[in-house]
Amino acid sequence: MRFEVHIEATARTVEIEALGAGEFRAQLDGQTVPADAVETGAGSYSILLAGHAFDARVTPEGPGENEDTDLLVRCAGREFRAQVRDPRSWRAGRRGALQATGPQQVLAPMPGKVVRVLVAAGETVEAGRGLVVVEAMKMQNEIRAPKSGTVERVLVTEGQAVRAQEALVIIA
Repeated sequence: MRFEVHIEATARTVEIEALGAGEFRAQLDGQTVPADAVETGAGSYSILLAGHAFDARVTPEGPGENEDTDLLVRCAGREFRAQVRDPRSWRAGRRGALQATGPQQVLAPMPGKVVRVLVAAGETVEAGRGLVVVEAMKMQNEIRAPKSGTVERVLVTEGQAVRAQEALVIIA
């Protein structure tokens, strides 16, 4: 998964690749960095980055501009604000102009396990509403509706393993 992160007016590109068994590889601005992270509590993380250990506390501060995520981060005695932009949400932030038309399959962005199904067939949803929560790399990712419409079919159940790009829900 690729993210654009803005910290104190500096933009960085962060790419995270799952290697399996809770391990991953991180790239910072295209340069591979050895990394390991474990969530030790709600919003608390133990991070090993390029051989250096950090404890970080991350507090969401709500959506920022264009539905980016604003975070307050406390790490190594410092406090700073970060804005994280997930390119997959680009369309959702501009949904008024670019909303998808016709029936659309909502796909899993990564392999993982379905931990919650938030909608049922026949239910009316607005663009941006959460449909399914998929857990991958010990993180829960809410998959949102790309458009307003009616849930035509729910193709997964809680506890089911899914592959990347597997259809989860169809919205008409």
